Amino acid sequence: MVDVPLTQGAAGILLLEDGTEFAGRLEGLTPSVGELVFTTNMTGYQEVLTDPSFASQIVVMTSPMIGNYGVAASDAQSSRPWVAGFVVRELRDSRGSWRAETSLPDYLRSHGIAVLHGVDTRAVTRHIRSLGAMRAVIVAADADRDAARARLEAEPAMLGRDLVSVVSTQAPYVVEPEAEAVAEIACLDLGVKRRSLDLLAAEGFRVRVLPGSSTVADVLSTNPAGLFVSNGPGDPEAVTGVGAVIREIAEAGLPVFGICLGCQLVARAFGGRTYKLPYGHRGGNHPVRDLETGRVEITSQNHGFAVVEQDAAVAGAPTLTITHRNLNDGTIEGVRHRDLPVFAVQYHPEAAPGPHDSRYLFRRFVEAMRATRSVPTG
Repeated sequence: MVDVPLTQGAAGILLLEDGTEFAGRLEGLTPSVGELVFTTNMTGYQEVLTDPSFASQIVVMTSPMIGNYGVAASDAQSSRPWVAGFVVRELRDSRGSWRAETSLPDYLRSHGIAVLHGVDTRAVTRHIRSLGAMRAVIVAADADRDAARARLEAEPAMLGRDLVSVVSTQAPYVVEPEAEAVAEIACLDLGVKRRSLDLLAAEGFRVRVLPGSSTVADVLSTNPAGLFVSNGPGDPEAVTGVGAVIREIAEAGLPVFGICLGCQLVARAFGGRTYKLPYGHRGGNHPVRDLETGRVEITSQNHGFAVVEQDAAVAGAPTLTITHRNLNDGTIEGVRHRDLPVFAVQYHPEAAPGPHDSRYLFRRFVEAMRATRSVPTG
């Protein structure tokens, strides 16, 4: 059984836009440029790599040993890795799990993902925590610094950037349940993860996945029982058109459930505003309080924007009420409409990777559809 730290590779650096450099060993294609962020997930590195919400980002793993159980195709959350680059302390060349089909280094090589390993990831994380997420580039240690900085500065900032058009499906497709479908759900794909679709299908629903650019007519064309608005990358303010679709669908009486970017767009659909967090929420250990029950959930998160709050309410959206709050920084983690069957959370209840505390939200969506659309019990 192969399970050794990877020590080969040319000397490389992570160059940040403030001029800071971190050294390591380099694998994959360079230069690799994107917004530098960190995630506190201790496992689930393959789910992280293939989460479309990480599009155009260089991801630092705070857990020191990455790759120790290899890679299995069934863990992928999309058809390809979306990260711009990967930074780890110790990269393991392992196929140690009985499920493993290849090693993480081989997987990264096959997709051309730049990885910098042997890095002091604690120092990188503390730097981002102090100064905020910023653009960075992975290059060879002997690369021309002026050329590297020019490439870095040419990368668009995340603020104002629409990445949904990059990651969303270009054509509708269907995920079928194992048994006969009780009804159909429409999913606006803003960067959806496969686990969300699997959990909806497991409730007995056919899930019709639609491009993020879909119209109200597109959503209603097959008479769905509800609308699921997925996670995704980029700035919600730059994603035009989706908010109007959400609002019109909701006002037609169709239950709406949004997560992550979907939550931000639900808030904006009813007059809310969003803003960029200093370094975001990314990881599988974020405590969130359900304000309606008092229950605390440990949640999986991956987002860099949040909903604006004013006087303990969603700013600009009087029809929405706050349902969940982050216990680390107090930010809004969930909203619901006061009159319509609409609710959304800022985190990832599909838990891929992460804890399963929030799985009940998919059941809540099912119950809302049964209450409003006469959906039969599966």
